[in-house]
Amino acid sequence: MVSTNKSYVTTPEDLVTEAVLRAKDVNVYYGSNLAVRDVSLDIPYNQVVAFIGPSGCGKSTILRCFNRMNDLVASARVQGKITFHGQDLYGSGVDPVEMRRRIGMVFQKPNPFPKSIYDNVAFGARINGYTGDLDELVEDSLRKSALWDEVKDKLKDSGLALSGGQQQRLCIARAIAISPEVILMDEPCSALDPISTLKVEELIHELKQQYTIVIVTHNMQQASRVSDLTAFYNAEATETGGKVGYLVEYNRTEVIFQNPTQEATQAYVSGRFG
Repeated sequence: MVSTNKSYVTTPEDLVTEAVLRAKDVNVYYGSNLAVRDVSLDIPYNQVVAFIGPSGCGKSTILRCFNRMNDLVASARVQGKITFHGQDLYGSGVDPVEMRRRIGMVFQKPNPFPKSIYDNVAFGARINGYTGDLDELVEDSLRKSALWDEVKDKLKDSGLALSGGQQQRLCIARAIAISPEVILMDEPCSALDPISTLKVEELIHELKQQYTIVIVTHNMQQASRVSDLTAFYNAEATETGGKVGYLVEYNRTEVIFQNPTQEATQAYVSGRFG
């Protein structure tokens, strides 16, 4: 039975048995404006979780809460509780820089540094005082990002000389090189052609053997292909003429796309709105 109740319990008890990340009653403000309200969900180990929903519903805002990227926005304020392995991410004594090492991020637009391919991958390890074999680390990271065979003979070339799809996989290699546990991906394929998109999707399937991945995507087919669980967000108008995002439904991906509980979810995944 499809329901119209917007306060659906977002994490059924059997959905996530052990969470690496957990959000509980999270509200995000920009200044005095409430941007996202009442978000609660658990992110399980070694799974791919997709965040879907129309523009302005809070998908990327919540994603950025998971590694405190919103700290870099002066007006942003996060209420509620977000934990990583049970530790309060926003608690006193938490080093956000160290947290971002353990919870890496890949952005919508590929952003390689104006350095060589090698130095792009090695950058984070160097500034974190890595004492192992850098050559081995760079090769391993590029192999895990399915880029090694394409760049192994031009590691001294600029990362900016790569194609868009290669640049995005280079950015994934750069994230992997600092040994994160979680990789957050904010629309990582939106600027890529279909062939490059397919390569990144294949890479996501490989990476979930070792990492937990949370991906924001506007591509319904992509969400259904790559994710194990899907969270659907929506937005509603406020009295002041703005809008506030909220989490409508969170479940296994096949449930969200084939038999959602909420009427709004069914309308969105079937293309009737959004």
